[in-house]
Amino acid sequence: MNSPIHEPAPLQPGTLRVTPIGGLGEIGRNMTVYEFGGKLLVVDCGVLFPEEHQPGVDLILPDFSPIRDRLDDILGVVLTHGHEDHIGAVPYLLRLRQDIPLIGSNLTLALVEAKLKEHRITPYTLTVAEGDEERFGPFSLEFIAVNHSIPDALAVAIKTEAGVVLHTGDFKMDQLPLDDRITDLRAFARLGEAGVDLFLPDSTNADVPGFTAPERAIGPVLEAVIQKARRRVIVASFSSHVHRVQQVLDAAHANGRRVAFMGRSMVRNMGIAADLGYLRVPDGVLIDQKKADDLPDNKIVYMSTGSQGEPMAVLARMANLEHKIEVGRGDTVILASSLIPGNENAVYRVINGLMKLGATVVHKGNAKVHVSGHASAGELLYCYNILRPKNVLPVHGEHRHLVANAELAMQTGVPEENIILGEDGVVIDLRDGVATVVGQLDLGYVYVDGSTVGEITDADLKDRRILAEEGFISIFVAIDPQTGRVIVGPEIQSRGFAEDEAVFDAVKPQIVKALTEAAENGTRDTHAFTQVIRRTVGRWVNTQHRRRPMIVPVVIEA
Repeated sequence: MNSPIHEPAPLQPGTLRVTPIGGLGEIGRNMTVYEFGGKLLVVDCGVLFPEEHQPGVDLILPDFSPIRDRLDDILGVVLTHGHEDHIGAVPYLLRLRQDIPLIGSNLTLALVEAKLKEHRITPYTLTVAEGDEERFGPFSLEFIAVNHSIPDALAVAIKTEAGVVLHTGDFKMDQLPLDDRITDLRAFARLGEAGVDLFLPDSTNADVPGFTAPERAIGPVLEAVIQKARRRVIVASFSSHVHRVQQVLDAAHANGRRVAFMGRSMVRNMGIAADLGYLRVPDGVLIDQKKADDLPDNKIVYMSTGSQGEPMAVLARMANLEHKIEVGRGDTVILASSLIPGNENAVYRVINGLMKLGATVVHKGNAKVHVSGHASAGELLYCYNILRPKNVLPVHGEHRHLVANAELAMQTGVPEENIILGEDGVVIDLRDGVATVVGQLDLGYVYVDGSTVGEITDADLKDRRILAEEGFISIFVAIDPQTGRVIVGPEIQSRGFAEDEAVFDAVKPQIVKALTEAAENGTRDTHAFTQVIRRTVGRWVNTQHRRRPMIVPVVIEA
């Protein structure tokens, strides 16, 4: 990994170029661009959620710079399923060109269209299902059913004159899925017999031995937990996890409880799933959140967002006593989701907060209330043996997941030199069954911060971290630029550094002396004087207080 940046040579005729823009080395931002004959096909366009070291950031987008000047060459965007890390950046891509066709399953497109409606974009869509074949310019696409933690997920086989690529999206091989829709291994086998030149498999669980447990194992556990609960039950899950919500509805119904959805995305997504028939709601189970307050505590289940500890989501606000539902002794909270890497601290903070309030918290660590939506090592081994791919590019995972997936490929006989361990921006050319790394693009994170997109930089985030952790010191000085003599000040104010402003009395004479010396040495520019103050105060703060606050000097000429 960490390949040196080098632009690829122009694409040769008869060659397929594959460029993952996101999803390599991270759980999120999944996006891959395929190029053949001067035309582009995009698979997925997702977001990455920020971590604690990215304060104030709402979302992180793929870097669209490789395609920004080629928007008219994009024939379509294939969306493998409806999770945010695969569809969340679509509105931002369509802001650049609104008529890019979106290709996906019924539920996937319904979720995307609802999201785009909030951005006031009406997309061009093509609904496809497993078994369908469609042609877009030089790309022939075959869609294959795969099982995941959201209905209607699809893998896509991309066929060009250069060869066949199988892009799985997120998948697992649950043999007893709630919707009876299994991963179509017969289609995988047929593709394998014909020959798969490049395989892009989901890597999220590649380092987990064995097989992912079936979704059906969760239902009885949820039912038992709800049955034992004395008061209210609050279940937190992803707002798109239709299967998990289905199990909560069924468990609540079996225990004579009603269910209220909480969180805007939960209400929206489950409404869509129910309207399209993917969510079967037992008669009389759903109740509006406002009317739920009138029910006895032992007759209600709240289905909420916030399973990843997101600070503004319902569950975190409950833990911080910032929600109208006040969690207390006797309440049961179920976190029915896995931990996305990087969210551990936030989730445990919410768990601790809820337990301090007296709630019983049930999570994956102490009960089987969640199973993953991703194939474990055993399932991936089956895929490799069925497909026998010539080349492999592990995708969708942190570096450890990609490495583990590569090792599985080698164990099944894929030559090491045919396995590409890349990072975002790696450029791969496929021709005559040979996949070659031909370049490495310099791609960065694109931050969404409120209404701004791409304007916040890593330097801005560093400043925010300094402000949060070290504090802020401002120094105002009016000087005679000819002599450096201080006419007014130094006036020093701080935030998050010291309660008593008198602490700065020791450094004020040092500032005056440093300015005078700078003037004697020929300094006349106010910017240079501000640098003198910043160095003087920074040295003093570091020496005396072992701190590195943000220092903002203001110098005016008197």
